[in-house]
Amino acid sequence: MNFAQLPSVDVAAVPADALVLDVREDDEWAAGHVEGALHVPISDFVSRFGEVTEAVEDGRRAYVMCRVGGRSAQVTQYLVQQGIDAVNVDGGMQAWNGAGRPMVTDNGTPAFVL
Repeated sequence: MNFAQLPSVDVAAVPADALVLDVREDDEWAAGHVEGALHVPISDFVSRFGEVTEAVEDGRRAYVMCRVGGRSAQVTQYLVQQGIDAVNVDGGMQAWNGAGRPMVTDNGTPAFVL
């Protein structure tokens, strides 16, 4: 696959109030995620696509993220094809964590990237 034309941004360019769409699987999400992110695992993406369209219906840009950027690139490409303003977050959660951006867990344990 060629993602050369895929819109992407550096983690530093993701606004604090951005709609972050996390497409990692449940165990990865549980280990640590961006607070307020929308979690739709890539394995459930087609069946849960309505949740994504609802989240962006006011024209919000979706910042799509996975662990390193491969799965999110696929999802971003799909969203763009559907006419949705979506960008792939370069480096995914590993880059997010490496940049010192905040992460949380649902149970309050220290967050990490699985």
